[in-house]
Amino acid sequence: MPLLVGPFVRCGLDANLLVLWLSFAGVTCTGSEHAATATQPAAFSDLLPHFLVEPEDEFIVKNKPVMLTCRSTPATQIYFKCNGEWVHQDDHLIVRTVDPATALPVMEVTIEITRQQVEKIFGLDEYWCQCVAWSTTGTQKSQKAYIRIAYLRKNFEEEPQAKEVALDQEVSLRCHPPEGVPQPEVEWQRNEDVIDPQSDPNFVITADHNLVIKKARLADTGNYTCVAKNIVARRKSNSATVLIYVDGGWSEWSKWSPCGADCAMWRSRECTQPSPGTGGKDCQGLVLQSLNCTSEQCPQTVSGTEDVALYVGMVAVALCLTLLLIIVVLVYRRKKAGLDADVADSSILTTGFQPMGIKPSKPENSHLLTIQPDLTTTTTSYQGTLRARHDATGKFSMTNGPLLDPLPKGSHTLHNGKLNSDPADFVSRLSTQSYFKTLSRDVANTSYGTFNFLGGRLTIPNTGISLLIPPEAIPRGKIYEIYLTVQKKEDLRLPLAGCQTLLSPVVSCGPPGVVLSRPVILSMDQCSDACLDNWAVRLKKQTYEGAWEDVLLMGEELASDPYYCQLEAETCQLFSEQLGTFALVGESLHMGAAKRLRLVLFSDAYCSTLEYNIRVYCMDDTQDVFKEVMQMERQLGGRLIDEPHILLFKDSYHNLRLSIHDMPQAHWRSKLLAGYQEIPFYHIWNGSQRYLHCTFTLERLSLSTCELTCQLCVWQVEGEGQSFGLEFNIAKDTRAVDSEFLLMDNNATALAGPSAFQIPYLIRQKICSSLDAPCPNGADWRMLAQRLKLERHMSFFASKASPTSTILDLWEAQHFHSGNINQLAAVMADIGKQEAMIFLVSDGEC
Repeated sequence: MPLLVGPFVRCGLDANLLVLWLSFAGVTCTGSEHAATATQPAAFSDLLPHFLVEPEDEFIVKNKPVMLTCRSTPATQIYFKCNGEWVHQDDHLIVRTVDPATALPVMEVTIEITRQQVEKIFGLDEYWCQCVAWSTTGTQKSQKAYIRIAYLRKNFEEEPQAKEVALDQEVSLRCHPPEGVPQPEVEWQRNEDVIDPQSDPNFVITADHNLVIKKARLADTGNYTCVAKNIVARRKSNSATVLIYVDGGWSEWSKWSPCGADCAMWRSRECTQPSPGTGGKDCQGLVLQSLNCTSEQCPQTVSGTEDVALYVGMVAVALCLTLLLIIVVLVYRRKKAGLDADVADSSILTTGFQPMGIKPSKPENSHLLTIQPDLTTTTTSYQGTLRARHDATGKFSMTNGPLLDPLPKGSHTLHNGKLNSDPADFVSRLSTQSYFKTLSRDVANTSYGTFNFLGGRLTIPNTGISLLIPPEAIPRGKIYEIYLTVQKKEDLRLPLAGCQTLLSPVVSCGPPGVVLSRPVILSMDQCSDACLDNWAVRLKKQTYEGAWEDVLLMGEELASDPYYCQLEAETCQLFSEQLGTFALVGESLHMGAAKRLRLVLFSDAYCSTLEYNIRVYCMDDTQDVFKEVMQMERQLGGRLIDEPHILLFKDSYHNLRLSIHDMPQAHWRSKLLAGYQEIPFYHIWNGSQRYLHCTFTLERLSLSTCELTCQLCVWQVEGEGQSFGLEFNIAKDTRAVDSEFLLMDNNATALAGPSAFQIPYLIRQKICSSLDAPCPNGADWRMLAQRLKLERHMSFFASKASPTSTILDLWEAQHFHSGNINQLAAVMADIGKQEAMIFLVSDGEC
């Protein structure tokens, strides 16, 4: 029987084909011990090839090539076709065998696909390959195998956000993993431990990769991280802090007490079901409840003649005191009848002139700015009625914009000193006004006071934010209730574009639309490197409609502008003729521009397990953010383990990396899978993440290990960095976040009148009248500005009606806590203004 050879078979017969030929020819093989005849299968010339192995989809990881395999029987030839083109025969690896069961020829072909071949295919088409097998009867095509380059992007499309949730409430954390091929798998971690919904049914991971905590427990408080992984890489999102708080609940009322001598009985309850925890609200309502007893239950007492005499004596004393009070009031009114209602008691202008809490030395020129107080004065209060200062309608005279409600009718007393106020009541009243509904409701970061022409100061403790209202800034005859508050970034997002970044807190002062005779000064922290060659710094102000507009570009101010900003190394002072919501926004001009970051390290105050967490916060170097983080850590029971450090973060688009080294390996080990943690550049530059931090979870090998020494390294990729040595005892140092950093500023939040200023009012007027007039030898306000190192603002001072008064306002804003009035006296003496008629004020004048 002749052997049919296909057109692609090379010349020559190998051993396998010879066996096939013998089989087809019916040859019988006989051995020495036995003989067998091979059965003849159906002629394979009538069979189409079918595939035993077809090529499968493959992924190219990095630069590693992939292999595609195809096996068919019976087949005389097999070739691969990729993207419509035949693969060269020299690129095929061919193996020929015979199926022992059917005696049919089997052919296997393998080819190699490289990354370069796949990358040559552009457009929407994917790279594919299929094999074609021939027999003497015809051809067959295998399935297509698609070859894709595997990758996994670095940045998550959506990362989990920090949340504060009440106990037993549902928590949902969203996660949209980075784009990748193949599609990445997602898992969730809590404090670096993988969450397994199978072992803890309280956790559910949805089909779109979100994590749901069905019923929040106190143990669920922690840092949650979304992890995406495929065959290429493993990516971790930024950790989101979930804080589970407990609102307090009342216990049952106790039994009523026996009826007391006051004919009343009491019962009480406690806020213990449950007790408030982790920042939860206290119970609302009464702790004690009283009830009048019935007449039969009241203890009976009989009044004797001694009791009657006592009551009569008490009535007589009360009548005598009433008559004496009436006489004193009449005498006082007669003395005050001739005084103008707009002129305050001179004691207001002469008392409280020394800075509070400061005992300055007395140099030889200290007499220049000193007034002997009138020791006969017994009050520092403005005694006139404030009701007469209002317009006939009983409302403030303001130009435009929504206003606060006018002060209630009646007589008021404006005190010279601290203003007793209830911020919660003020915020509640403020929120009823339509314009103020977007203001922060954070009472701890809000202050307010009532002011007249004498001016005053508002301060938000521990934030570096204050508002100075100079004398005469409020027109005479007007009284304004003014507030100052700091907004949270997540509540009031600024539209930032390009290389812009927020350099200061967002601060609101108001009410907007009030009439001011002179600029007020708003002081706040800023976190740029204060080099205007690197930055284009703009002042943004929020309009009544809620939009943001640029009102000032630093370095291009005009004398007619209602705003002026002085930028210092860590703070800025804003002169403003209008109240409103302000923020400093910087746009970097080149990659040398840098923001100051404050690095703060916390750990658990109490550690009873083998695991120990170190939290490293990376925040803008402003006091308001630091205060917020300190308060949150105090609620979590954390403790500060090192002094805060400052790091310059440049606009280089490089991420921030953190790592821990040099731990004693015999006692500690790190549970991190990677050698470092990384915070994306845009999270820091845009300030979109609240409480931005990394958590390092360490494990001690024994509970008896308490000493920890290590090295923390923080650096910007391809940039500068810092290394901090840590050494502490986790058992002995159990102090939580204390008042060392939280209560640095214990001054009153609102000061009205002369107590808000270091320079007495009358002395201030004398200085202004002396220095405002130009002097031929230059001994005027210009020399004062030079001596106080404010000469770069000469053009701004010159545009004001009283340049000296503006300079003194700025000096007051800069040196309220640290300034020494004797130093200012020495500056005045250096200028040459020592005439007694200017600086010495006699008791008669006061």
